[in-house]
Amino acid sequence: MQLLAKNTLMKKNWWKFLTIALLLYTITVGLLQDVPRLPILNETIRALYFHVTMWFGMIILLVVAVVQSVKYLRTNDLKHDDMAVEFTNAAILFGILGIVTGMLWAKFTWGDYWSGDPKQNASAIGLLMYFAYSILRNSLTDVHQRARIGAVYNIFAFAAFIPLIFVLPRLTDSLHPGNGGNPGFNAYDLDSKLRMVFYPAIIGWTLLGTWLSVVRVRLRRVERKLEDKLINQVS
Repeated sequence: MQLLAKNTLMKKNWWKFLTIALLLYTITVGLLQDVPRLPILNETIRALYFHVTMWFGMIILLVVAVVQSVKYLRTNDLKHDDMAVEFTNAAILFGILGIVTGMLWAKFTWGDYWSGDPKQNASAIGLLMYFAYSILRNSLTDVHQRARIGAVYNIFAFAAFIPLIFVLPRLTDSLHPGNGGNPGFNAYDLDSKLRMVFYPAIIGWTLLGTWLSVVRVRLRRVERKLEDKLINQVS
């Protein structure tokens, strides 16, 4: 009976074990494996496994959040709002980590942590939009009003965020690879060694964000049940 319970638990949580394995692989191999010796970049190209992959994970989490926001507007079911807000929060965390790791990379490749590059500025503006999302939600007390307004804001924020960080920097001069006429990494140096870590890292960070979101959703629902129980007792 205990063996069956353990097997059931393993099957249910397989993706969590996969998350741990992928992130351990990313950190270990990413820091120890040989990388291409490119001018200026040299060892700093290892930041590719963290800076870029975290932002990929962030975008995927934001897509999930938008889908959940749309589902809430269609159903008025708070379980979708829970998912939307927590996936957005996880995406914001990855966005912050992505900017910090990008600043460290910029210090060695561009000579300064923050050079006012269009990509950097656009990323900062995008994160500020999502900070405003959190502030807006926290300023509202009615649960369903907060969910409705948050869902609408989330959808429009995502619609503005994508062109802000992917389209506009390409239309002006930029030091960032893939922008301002500069070739992206994939165009000239994302060789097989880098790909062996790059793609697993995207999956690993995305799964970690999902894990964090799921835990936070459970906590949010427990808190709501306790609040409802307290209100019923008082009434």
